[in-house]
Amino acid sequence: MTKYIKYHKNYTEFGEPYQLVLPLNLEGLVPDDDSVRLLSHELEDLDYSLLYQAYSAKGRNPAVDPKTMFKILTYAYSQNIYSSRKIETACKRDINFMWLLAGQKAPDHSTIARFRTGFLADTCEDLFYQMVRRLEQMGELSKETVFIDGTKLEACANKYTFVWKKSVGKWEEKMFLKIQEAVTLLNREYLQSFRVSEETRTQDIQKICCFIEQVCEEQHTVFVHGKGRRKSRNQRYLELFRRFLERQTVYDWHTASFQGRNNYCKTDPDATFMHMKDDHMRNTQLKPGYNVQIGVDSEYIVAADIFQDRNDVWTLVPFLETMEKKVGFRYPSVTADSGYESEEAYTYLREQKQKPYIKPQTYEKWKKRSFKQDISKRENMGYDKITDTYICHAGKELKPLFIKKHKSKSGYESEVTVYECEDCTGCPYKERCTRAKGNKRLYISKSFLEKRQESYENILSEKGTLYRMNRSIQVEGAFGVLKSDYEFQRFLLRGKTKVKLEILLLCMGYNLNKLHAKIQNERTGSHLFPVKETA
Repeated sequence: MTKYIKYHKNYTEFGEPYQLVLPLNLEGLVPDDDSVRLLSHELEDLDYSLLYQAYSAKGRNPAVDPKTMFKILTYAYSQNIYSSRKIETACKRDINFMWLLAGQKAPDHSTIARFRTGFLADTCEDLFYQMVRRLEQMGELSKETVFIDGTKLEACANKYTFVWKKSVGKWEEKMFLKIQEAVTLLNREYLQSFRVSEETRTQDIQKICCFIEQVCEEQHTVFVHGKGRRKSRNQRYLELFRRFLERQTVYDWHTASFQGRNNYCKTDPDATFMHMKDDHMRNTQLKPGYNVQIGVDSEYIVAADIFQDRNDVWTLVPFLETMEKKVGFRYPSVTADSGYESEEAYTYLREQKQKPYIKPQTYEKWKKRSFKQDISKRENMGYDKITDTYICHAGKELKPLFIKKHKSKSGYESEVTVYECEDCTGCPYKERCTRAKGNKRLYISKSFLEKRQESYENILSEKGTLYRMNRSIQVEGAFGVLKSDYEFQRFLLRGKTKVKLEILLLCMGYNLNKLHAKIQNERTGSHLFPVKETA
């Protein structure tokens, strides 16, 4: 006889006997040296007043205490769990997450998502720098130098939704010419004197639309649509200028979204299209992304920020200003790679009395034989300080011609001295020296060369060698852990504010894991790796 089994939603009704197993308390199941215990201890003493202020005093209490929610999110990011649904599953199945909940009900994925993007968005930065100051108080930071580096991470956006500033300007200019022709015809037929200027084109088109609408109302214009029906003059002009207004509004929206950039992404307007290092297609395809900058001290990430610039050179000064404000102290020296070298950066560091350990962009080229044999380079020419002239390979003088001002993207103004050779006519080395039809010219910023030489001497010193080696280990190693070990290759959230929130959570999880590893390996208080002596 066939036995039919009736299934229930509640699987405990199947009737299998289960033996009650002790302990019921999760305390005994979490190892004494587990990183989750250290995380809970370090995050317990932070000031959460700003986080609690984000909640309304009215209404029901939150499903899970905000402090506990922050611990769960931080621990999740330290364990390579980023999706809100996966965090929800971990809270129901993972013993460490259950231990953090301390008997509270596991939060729903929507609760986790609302907390991360809403309540935590404005307070995560404050909590991160509280943790950095706590590391400083424990003596874990050297406060001697900060290692700075950046990387590009892909945004959560469609890579085919790009808008280019040059294309928008081209189409806007073409439409402006059509508008001028239409306004000329309008003024002739309606005996008006309308003008549309480039600065106030949107407002001018709106005035024209209002005028035509008023004419249509006074003349009781009948609007017709469909095939075989002839539109009146009023209707044709009204529809034409409405189309102009609609397109101009779109162009104005694009212009406002660029924010000084050459492009932006429609899916995530804060993201910028840039080249990524992990270009698997090897076709230099541009992808929407963000420039992530971090500062590392004693293997801990002490500062993190998000930029929309494709180059690191414009990020150094604002990054240092924000870091000093948030951390509460100024580092006496800054160590960075050649991507950050600029006269503006050197000038800022000198004004702040911070010693630069920045590798010159031509540092590697200087070592090559081809560079040393290139007679067109300034470094391979003689220089007379008294007369301020360069001597070329043919023995002719390059004298200062004039000084021109150069303003950078950030507004920094530098002086560039232009040197010109006295006469290159008939010179047998001209083809190797210059491509110019006339005399050879050199464009040199004396201030930049003087500050570059200072930084070059710094990195060649014993301390500079130690810093350069530790920069490659500590800050590049930190990015290697975040991108490879933590498998964080792409942001989950959209918008600069939310993207910054994600990177701060990731850095906080990294710092706590690093502190845990140092405690277990008895390396607390260590700051720099020593230089290995060669035999």
